[in-house]
Amino acid sequence: MAPKFDTEKMQERQNFRNVWHTDLTHSIQGDTPYCCFALWCAPCASYLLRKRALYNDMSRYICCAGYMPCSGRCGETKCPQLCLATEVFCCFGTSVASTRFLLQDEFQIQTTQCDNCIIGFMVCLSQVACIFSIVACIVGIDELSEASQLLSCFADMVYCTVCACMQTQHKVEMDKRDGKFGPQPMAVPPPQVMSRIDQATPPAIGYPPQGYPQHPPQGYPPSGYPQNPPAYPQYPPGPAYPPQGYPK
Repeated sequence: MAPKFDTEKMQERQNFRNVWHTDLTHSIQGDTPYCCFALWCAPCASYLLRKRALYNDMSRYICCAGYMPCSGRCGETKCPQLCLATEVFCCFGTSVASTRFLLQDEFQIQTTQCDNCIIGFMVCLSQVACIFSIVACIVGIDELSEASQLLSCFADMVYCTVCACMQTQHKVEMDKRDGKFGPQPMAVPPPQVMSRIDQATPPAIGYPPQGYPQHPPQGYPPSGYPQNPPAYPQYPPGPAYPPQGYPK
């Protein structure tokens, strides 16, 4: 059931419409100091990013963000800080990937084709270096052992560099979430000016524009209309009421 669920989640991430604020190739330009920090102290950066992704609420912490079979079975509720520290030091790559999946599912972010190629190259290079090291141990040829060591060193450099760029990408995305740069999605409207009783001249909004007469023109009402309405006859009528024929 778990592999099927993971496959469905991966397919859903491919249909997400949003993209990362910065891709992996430009993440170092987005925040160079933090990229250096993530390169030289990668587990610390992973710890801080996961905590920030949870809005600093460690009661929500689950091992590997709930994406691994061990999630929820490591006693996270008793001491989440210790469990997170163990995760980032013992399963560093998984911790970075879990934070990435957590942000993608929350904000519906898809990974670009370029980022997928970079991550895929990193994973394939690590696998090839591991295979070469196993073959070199079995065969025992010195030249092959030296070649496998060089390949492993190159794979480690690529792995550390890509992980640092990924963590910088996550940090920039959370900066965007917290409104640290760029316009707010829902800005507060500017204040409106209202007229006051002690204001000498009220604002022109809602009043007739200047140039229109404020009072009726001279000669109103127009000529041809009586100035005073005609007097109606007195009621009841005079002595001739009631008419003849009716009893008084």
